[in-house]
Amino acid sequence: MGHRSGFSEAAGTALVQKYATFSGRASRSEYWWFVLFYFTVLFAIGIVCLVTSSFSDFRGGVPSPVALLLFIGGLTWLAMFLPQVALQVRRFHDRNISGWWYLALFVGGFVPYIGVIAGIAILVISVLPGTDGPNKFGPDPLRPEARAEVFA
Repeated sequence: MGHRSGFSEAAGTALVQKYATFSGRASRSEYWWFVLFYFTVLFAIGIVCLVTSSFSDFRGGVPSPVALLLFIGGLTWLAMFLPQVALQVRRFHDRNISGWWYLALFVGGFVPYIGVIAGIAILVISVLPGTDGPNKFGPDPLRPEARAEVFA
């Protein structure tokens, strides 16, 4: 069987090695381990912010520690937005689907009612296994020794 990503390896791949790489493919394990990392980091920042705000007095406005934590949370989300989008595009590529479909579904996600269908479509594509062997977007991430024949 091929190589599967772990928690720290998926985070490192998405945030360092392939920060803004939209080409190639991403296995399900690489994708879902990064999703877990992404939500764990944002959840942890949210919990720290919630605990800090519960000990704060808001009569004079937002206290500095809470404002700082909100700022750090926003920067973290912003820093991880591009690698998350790039990883999602590579996940679509693993299913042999153009990344432009992700853009269309993402934009469709802001349209009432259609957004639910777009979200379900993104989830289903992310859950399904990738194409076996090479496809037009590159070699199988689980079997990198097999090479893609045609990039059309």
